[in-house]
Amino acid sequence: MKADCKTAFGAIEESLLWSPEQRSASLLATLARRPDQSPVWLFGYGSLMWNPAFVYDETAPAILEGWHRDFCLRLTAGRGTACHPGRMLALKEGGQTTGLAFRLPEEGLKEELTLVWKREMITGCYLPTWCPLLLDDGREVNALVFAMDSRHPLYEADSRAETIAPLIATASGPLGSNAQYLFSLEQAMKERGMHDDVLSELASRVRSLQQKQQE
Repeated sequence: MKADCKTAFGAIEESLLWSPEQRSASLLATLARRPDQSPVWLFGYGSLMWNPAFVYDETAPAILEGWHRDFCLRLTAGRGTACHPGRMLALKEGGQTTGLAFRLPEEGLKEELTLVWKREMITGCYLPTWCPLLLDDGREVNALVFAMDSRHPLYEADSRAETIAPLIATASGPLGSNAQYLFSLEQAMKERGMHDDVLSELASRVRSLQQKQQE
């Protein structure tokens, strides 16, 4: 029988949980693929936009071509549970994504990225990928992007609004509610003058469901 492993995110099935050694190996392999020795940028398209929790030297609005936001990651910890899962964001191929780029300091780079890996790669659900990123001032930089690994056990192919809105409206966990994650992202994007039609429609559906529940 597989035991649940307690983390700051809540209980995570042991078979899904990555060890510190696995995370370290993933980080080192990613750094080995670093395209050049120019500064390392990290692309935030979800909670990193309002809660980066790492040291950075510069931040700028940016556009990532060839990828779009998608709530395709089953959320069984953090803002959901195994019994009542929610949905978390990832990136899937196609379209474009607006978000924030963070330039990381070269000094202490590995230490800062170790914190990022502990947060983003706790189950190894993402594929850390180097992608060209267009900053709002016209600069093009190489950025580290966390894209969905569709082979991962937590991947969900059906991310239609009618499927995921009821999950997001009701799921919660040790880090808070799934809905608050969605609303925080919506607010962070609004403050930066960014807009995502799919995100706005989803947030509207979730608010409507929550209002009906209260009534």
